[in-house]
Amino acid sequence: MYAIAIDLGTTTLAASLIEPASGRRLAMTGSLNPQRSFGTDVVSRLDAAVCSDAILGELSSLIRVELWRLVCELCATTGISLCEVQQIAVAGNPAMQHILLGLPVRSLAFPPYRPLKTAGTTRTAAELGWQGAAPVYIFPSPGGFVGGDTVAFLYGELSARLNSGAAPPPLKPHLFLDMGTNGEIALVAEDTIWATSAAAGPAFEGGNLSCGMAALPGAICSLAINDGRVTVSTIGNLPPVGICGSAAIETITALLQHDIVEPGGRLRDSSEIPSNLANRVIDHHGENAFVLHRDARNLLVLTQGDIRQIQLAKGAIRAGMDVLADKARIRFQALTEVVLTGSFGAVLEPEWLKTIGIFDEGMVHITRFTPEGALTGVERALIAGDAFASTELLGTHFRVVPLSGTPLFETLFMQHIGFPTP
Repeated sequence: MYAIAIDLGTTTLAASLIEPASGRRLAMTGSLNPQRSFGTDVVSRLDAAVCSDAILGELSSLIRVELWRLVCELCATTGISLCEVQQIAVAGNPAMQHILLGLPVRSLAFPPYRPLKTAGTTRTAAELGWQGAAPVYIFPSPGGFVGGDTVAFLYGELSARLNSGAAPPPLKPHLFLDMGTNGEIALVAEDTIWATSAAAGPAFEGGNLSCGMAALPGAICSLAINDGRVTVSTIGNLPPVGICGSAAIETITALLQHDIVEPGGRLRDSSEIPSNLANRVIDHHGENAFVLHRDARNLLVLTQGDIRQIQLAKGAIRAGMDVLADKARIRFQALTEVVLTGSFGAVLEPEWLKTIGIFDEGMVHITRFTPEGALTGVERALIAGDAFASTELLGTHFRVVPLSGTPLFETLFMQHIGFPTP
């Protein structure tokens, strides 16, 4: 028996083929979400889908076709026939899951922003326009914009503590961050999971940046400034064609450390920079920009507007964290661990997140990064072999905290827009 796990992201898609009996991952693939033509964020796609049944149908068709292509690619890569795949499981945020299923999205697009149902659901492959007889399980959506991807991420981290017959034992405070387009945040304390979703936008995944791209071959994945010289590394060691989210954060960290970006976020003029790095600050379409790489074919820059996008994203994430801490009545100093995931690149150093103002000093030392958090969680739910009973149980422990229209969030968001003063 084989199974396929799918992480249905707003920006990127990931899928793997596993052998549940052994727990082995046999192949993995991914692609960009084709719905991006209707907007890079969930809100844009909801706005489009709620206005027209035809657009909802088109969005649904786009993602169904692309996910089926990934399923076929996995089977072709491994030489496993489709009839040997006996289960498919999908996790995404509520909007992505609703659109995949072709469900009305009005309840998500307008207050009180609730999914039509919070429990997981199962569809036949035929109902999604796919071939084969494998049932397709869609993860629970606890509420608002906290969906199956967050449940899957936490399931992957907490599955050892779960079983189908009992609630998980009390857990010391843990913070879980999925820094994707929706910025899902979960604060686990005792047997309650306080969760929310901050509208971070796609900047952390390379979206909405002038030269941004997903973490794909050719993306700048690391940048360093040493003795006034800039060096970059790319995924696959290919010529640079863009910059992924983690490298954008690393770049801003370096620019802050070299006083090229002010705490308020302003990228200094070249005349204000005493080192030869001044030569890298140029006027680019009417705004200051820092040159990341230049050759005969490409000019790659990080602009003032890009820095603002990162500021907005990190302000939303940090404010969301603070709101959850207030709701749970927990101080961050009490955290036992911070677990970070996302599609922003190969790695995101905790020190960078402290420099730009998402983490406190104490969080730096208790943070670990887990790649493919949601996808791994879907795989572990398939491996559990309990008909997703433990997944459903975990979903009942979520307490979703809405941020939209919350005065505390709005106040904290404005406080966290700037970068910390050294």
